[in-house]
Amino acid sequence: MVSPSIRLLKRRLAVIERAARPALAAGVVATGHHELDQALGGGIARGRLHELFAFEAQEAGSAAGFTAALARRLETGVLWLREEAAERRGALHAAGLAEIGIDPARLILGVMPDAASLLRAAVDALRCPEIGATVIELWGRAPLLDLTASRRIALAAESSGATALLLRIGAEPIPSACQTRWRIAPAPSVALAANAPGAPAWTLDLLRQRGRPPGGPWRVEWHRDEAIFSPTSQALSGAVVPLSADRPAAPRAAAGGGGP
Repeated sequence: MVSPSIRLLKRRLAVIERAARPALAAGVVATGHHELDQALGGGIARGRLHELFAFEAQEAGSAAGFTAALARRLETGVLWLREEAAERRGALHAAGLAEIGIDPARLILGVMPDAASLLRAAVDALRCPEIGATVIELWGRAPLLDLTASRRIALAAESSGATALLLRIGAEPIPSACQTRWRIAPAPSVALAANAPGAPAWTLDLLRQRGRPPGGPWRVEWHRDEAIFSPTSQALSGAVVPLSADRPAAPRAAAGGGGP
């Protein structure tokens, strides 16, 4: 049964999508990074479950930034689900999401009391085609997220054509029903003229994909105006300052992976 809160989300996102553009066709969405798209057989598959891992908690901001960029690339309304415990660690940074290119009018944040509530809400939401992409943010081991739970998520996404982006922070991969599994790590930005901050950058490893081999690593950067990924634009110089190892774990750095 669909919960009342999810019904409200469904109605709100239906209004958003009607005002924005017609529903997008199922299939794959090219990222813009040629080698990455080749490895994926054309791009990121819609209507599937994709797992995005930050193995270390201090990489949370970087991984959240990449997840936001990927959701933006899918060009849909976005529902972002997270637990209250994650919200206490740090709220999503609204200015950072806007810098990625996320339209606040097409983003809904759902904060759930615990993992069980979050997983139930995710399945309910993914059954609604009006919700184009659902980000499911979980920290740590998340024992309730077993193979059966991931199958429920994957089947819900496949039935509606909505895309599930499962963001795992400080966790290790376990067997699941995902279409793709990624390791997301921060990378230094390439500075612009006058040493201005460059585009957000990440190092990606494709750990698993259904029916195709894994691949990577690839170093990619995000271009907000075009809403595409590309290889980093030039060789990194010694003037680029690496990310600090004691950067806060909260995803307030959602504007990207390698900014200062």
